[in-house]
Amino acid sequence: MILEQVESVRRRPQGPEAARLLQNPLDDSLKKERKMMNARKIVLTGLLMLCSCQPGRSIQSQRIDRVKLITLDPGHFHAALVQKSMYKQIDPVVHVYAPQGPDVQDHLDRIAAFNARPENPTSWVEQVYTGPDFLEKMLSEKKGNVVVISGKNSLKTDYIYKSVNDGLHVLADKPMLIVPEKFPLLVKAFEMAKKKGVFLYDIMTERYEITTILQKELAAIEEVFGRLETGTPDNPAVTKESVHHFYKTVAGQVNKRPGWFFDPAQRGEDLADVSTHLVDLIQWECFPEQAIDYRKEIRMLSARRWTTPMTAEQFTEVTGLAAWPDYLLPYVKDGLLQVVANGEMNYTLRGVCAKVSVTWKYQAPAGAGDMHYSILRGSRSNLIIQQGPREKYRPTLYVQTLGGEETDRALHKAISATLQGTYPGIGLEPQGPGYWKIRIPDAYVVGHEEHFAQVTEQFLKFLKEGKMLDWEVANMIAKYYTISQALKMAVWK
Repeated sequence: MILEQVESVRRRPQGPEAARLLQNPLDDSLKKERKMMNARKIVLTGLLMLCSCQPGRSIQSQRIDRVKLITLDPGHFHAALVQKSMYKQIDPVVHVYAPQGPDVQDHLDRIAAFNARPENPTSWVEQVYTGPDFLEKMLSEKKGNVVVISGKNSLKTDYIYKSVNDGLHVLADKPMLIVPEKFPLLVKAFEMAKKKGVFLYDIMTERYEITTILQKELAAIEEVFGRLETGTPDNPAVTKESVHHFYKTVAGQVNKRPGWFFDPAQRGEDLADVSTHLVDLIQWECFPEQAIDYRKEIRMLSARRWTTPMTAEQFTEVTGLAAWPDYLLPYVKDGLLQVVANGEMNYTLRGVCAKVSVTWKYQAPAGAGDMHYSILRGSRSNLIIQQGPREKYRPTLYVQTLGGEETDRALHKAISATLQGTYPGIGLEPQGPGYWKIRIPDAYVVGHEEHFAQVTEQFLKFLKEGKMLDWEVANMIAKYYTISQALKMAVWK
């Protein structure tokens, strides 16, 4: 009964603002544009396809030397992590627009904790407006030029569209959509951003993890990796798996999750959420800086979803709520909350078979956190990231050479003559015949929370230079198309 009810519940509006947004995704003032946009449809399609064939071109915008942040309806701790550090380019006064309630208060408490910490305290000044008209207020006052959006995923696509339509740059937490029906609106948002001369970018922190970076670097060295295999659905050329946990600490404190985090109608399921990182990494590593045409180069083969049970005590521990909210009751069976949290997809990207899998557990083993597994299979070697007990739960990159001593020599040369110049201190440790561990100095091991500052710095660079390579835009669209197709095809396990 639980699983049968998910599809009927996941699209329901959440509150007055959500109902208005979801029933009418475009403002009345935009309805007149529909006819014009339909008339330009063929031209826009041609331009997008032309763009995808010219990855060296840039999306242009007016240069911004001073950024004034706006935080819109923060409901996820990622909104605060953008402000865990200070930036020379960003004004310390941040304007927050949100409905009144615990979500915005939790956000402000996190910022206050950053300001009060004894080591490297921040100095943010939060100017807060709470009211039912918070979105209209933000758009009319326009007290900033960059909007950070990280909250209820069910509202995110609409928030994004309305923000870029009003001429605001957007730095959005993943995912930009949670239902396939929103994909056309997201494409319109990117088109509108280009028309308005603003940037729309999502926060892909996993690109900044050192083992992933080195996996990508080695995959680009033909003497070491060879060519990327095609693979099969049963033995994909690329596999990315992620294990997450509901109970975790953030900035040294147990992370409090809102009740809606466990509602697929508000947060979405992880085929649409955490999978964004994994799909992004596959595109980024296998076809670096190449624009992907989602119409021709992506084919979904299969997808499935399943639940993770949670006790009432566990739910209270991570949310602080004494009872299940009404919107979660359809997912409660025999006293357990069946969290729609897990997903898997198999698809081809430019003919290469890829597999993405996301699993949620309640709490990680002692000393562990979220865990990642990845393999890229090449004709000369396999590049493998593991993060289990053997690795003491730290991401570790291995190279399994397939070409004998010749490939081993090429690997040593790549490390000493090429990669050590960029990453001093890395090296090789033998693990057995044809199996090597990449030794990575601790200086390169940056935690998940710190990756948010790295993504923000990259976005600030786009703003300062007034340009962003068009493959970024094409591949964001391709990523969310992939996710949309998985959501359409997914069956229950």
